[in-house]
Amino acid sequence: MKYFKITLIAAIASVTTLSATAQGIPAGVNRADMDLTVSPGEDFFQYAGGGWMKANPLKPEYASYGIFNDLAEKNREQLKEIFDNLAKEKHARGTVGQKVTDLFNLAMDSVRLNREGAAPLMQDLANVQAFKKANLTPFIADQHLHLANPFFGIAVEADLMNSDMNVLYMEAGTSGLPDRDYYLNTDADSKKIQQAYIDYLVKMYMLAGYKKGDAKKAAKTVYDIEYQFAQASMSRAEARDYTKQYNIFTLDMLQERYPAINWRQYFDLMGLPSTKQVILTQPKVMDVAQKLMTSLSEKQIKDYVTKDVIGSAAGTLSDEFRDTSFEFYGKMLSGQQEQQARWKRAMNFPNSMLSEAVGELYVNKYFAHGSKEKMLKLIGNLRKALASRIASLTWMSDSTKINALVKLNAFTVKVGYPDKWRDYSKLDIDPALSLYENVKRASYVETRRNLDKMDKPVDKEEWGMPPQMVNAYYNPTTNEICFPAAILQSPFFDVNADDATNYGAIGVVIGHEMTHGFDDQGRTFNADGNMIDWWTPQDAEKFTAAAEKLAQQFDEVVVVKDLHANGHLTLGENIADQGGLRIAYDAFRNTQQFTEGKMLDGFTPAQRFYLSYGRIWAENRTEESIFQQTKSDPHSIGRNRVNVTLRNIDTFFDAFGIKKGDKMWRDPADRAIVW
Repeated sequence: MKYFKITLIAAIASVTTLSATAQGIPAGVNRADMDLTVSPGEDFFQYAGGGWMKANPLKPEYASYGIFNDLAEKNREQLKEIFDNLAKEKHARGTVGQKVTDLFNLAMDSVRLNREGAAPLMQDLANVQAFKKANLTPFIADQHLHLANPFFGIAVEADLMNSDMNVLYMEAGTSGLPDRDYYLNTDADSKKIQQAYIDYLVKMYMLAGYKKGDAKKAAKTVYDIEYQFAQASMSRAEARDYTKQYNIFTLDMLQERYPAINWRQYFDLMGLPSTKQVILTQPKVMDVAQKLMTSLSEKQIKDYVTKDVIGSAAGTLSDEFRDTSFEFYGKMLSGQQEQQARWKRAMNFPNSMLSEAVGELYVNKYFAHGSKEKMLKLIGNLRKALASRIASLTWMSDSTKINALVKLNAFTVKVGYPDKWRDYSKLDIDPALSLYENVKRASYVETRRNLDKMDKPVDKEEWGMPPQMVNAYYNPTTNEICFPAAILQSPFFDVNADDATNYGAIGVVIGHEMTHGFDDQGRTFNADGNMIDWWTPQDAEKFTAAAEKLAQQFDEVVVVKDLHANGHLTLGENIADQGGLRIAYDAFRNTQQFTEGKMLDGFTPAQRFYLSYGRIWAENRTEESIFQQTKSDPHSIGRNRVNVTLRNIDTFFDAFGIKKGDKMWRDPADRAIVW
């Protein structure tokens, strides 16, 4: 289900480098990270991070590898140390130590996993095979509670129109490919992927006991179903408009338009007997689900649901299942050559299923608590800079400015770790059971935890990310910015580095999340987190024109082969990058370092600011991962987050003397200025 949280990065996942200070180099910007054979006016992405990229080539276990991955890998090593220490101790049943240790050990036990093979899955698959169409409603409800989300799914989130209360959302359709375009495109590369996906499905069915002929028929059924869902789905860019996804359906409306399900019975079985309405994100896709639930035969429904059960379980079963999944999703779709080491994969289970419990262990051992106070000071400086920028905007009316400043002042700030940790007492991890069965238990507990929030006030203290995640986010419904502990480390935040380095890295991250409150999506929410239009029509028109200009700049860029970037899908992140840079630079101007203007290691303060920004987006990627991210992710690739964004920033041109004729130059009239 969609979660209305806007993050800094798409995903993170390699070796840590020796710190600059340990090498006798001033902390912060490091010349070794740069490629000084390239002019900053030619390719700033390469200039700022080319040395780092050369020293950190893409390893076979990665489809993309950048600064974020470096830091995430460091965190993995730290978590492994925590897990290793836990393993040396005895833990009473039901304690966090017992749950973390047993989950990790179950995932590490390759001998047991391979001996069990598909056996842990067999009872659930037998239940699917016993399905009768007359029992569609209880069958679907049982799947939704315990296993997968065939045809549609539900989840509880804050009401976009009344953000203090939790309500029920419904999202229809399933997909085994990253985006609808993977089904709809007809070029040779897309057809190759489509056939590889069908072949993958055949292999998975056969591992679960299907004969080859039956597996081929089942794979065709699944592909045809998912293709129909893809045809009805909005593009990802279109779906960025939350108003199009806010469609209230009462129970009577659901029953009339989608009679394949007995909705009163369904919600009773889901433990939601008081349900009176849902918010349906894409009714056209639910129309397809209704048609399929009615027209498919029992055998076709069994095959379709079996695919979802097998696919969601693959990572918890034998190497045959995992390897088959990796061959398609890792190699074919992402260009990854090898799977990660088993211990890294094993860590994902406790790290995701007990995320805040692991986060508490991480914070207690590794988080420098003084960083929180320093971050709050930085955030205060950035907030003042954004307020000044809003107040000085020439294109925005006073009434809209007032509303914008009210919203900015209402930001909730979360730094480091939650004040209240999540309770995992309802999750029982039993080492006598298989990894699959324990993960299934955890999935049910999490589903139940989410559904039990319905019609209750939103817990504004709850975090949308655990503290050990290298990321940050803005949530429009709570109007909050959040910076987990894991990102408050070098190269993003370094107490030994100069202000230019910190403002160019974590400062831009702070400004990025703040700007999300005023990007093409965030601006549609008011200070209370409600989806209410607080803009004058004239101001909204001017904002849209500037945003469209920025989107077109990204649309023009070819990212791989003949594929262009999608400036409308990535518009929110691109606005946030630009805003983050402008706000952080404005705040940096007030520092002593900027005022004195002294050179450090051969660079001016302004140059070090932009070099710091360029470095954090350094990355190596496979062509496949570039393609997949461009098609399915609202974040631009690192090269574009640097080169396209910076070509709109006047102070960047001034810092490096970039002039007309340089590739990085953009004429002033062509520059897009949103914030």
